[in-house]
Amino acid sequence: MLTFSKKYLILTLLLFLTEVLIALFAHDKIIRPYFGDLLVVILLYCLVKSFINWSITITALSALLFSYLVETLQYFHLVHRLGLDHSKIANIVIGNYFAWADILAYTLGILIVLGIEKLNLSSQKRYFLANMRNEEESHCFI
Repeated sequence: MLTFSKKYLILTLLLFLTEVLIALFAHDKIIRPYFGDLLVVILLYCLVKSFINWSITITALSALLFSYLVETLQYFHLVHRLGLDHSKIANIVIGNYFAWADILAYTLGILIVLGIEKLNLSSQKRYFLANMRNEEESHCFI
């Protein structure tokens, strides 16, 4: 169950860096609110895959449900209820307002993950089959 994937850890770090850059420099109405949310669910997926050997589907659903949970907590004003209104970090990490657009962004992010993973598996399968054929041909004496 526990594992280490250098590939996913590197992706996690690159996505985290991208999220930090968005938070620091993107003060617009598209990149920061929507693209940032789309990327954060991909970051969560990659973080989990870095250390836990779950299936693609289980990992994707877990990241998506966690994102939905955080968004739901925003609906119930968790930061305010915890008395953390003054905490910039709490407001950034947990957020402070619910938006259906965020739910859509998380969902699109996971759909992108599933699409990329499917392409990756398809590519690996083609590579495996090509190598199998080459191996069979090299053993043929006719």
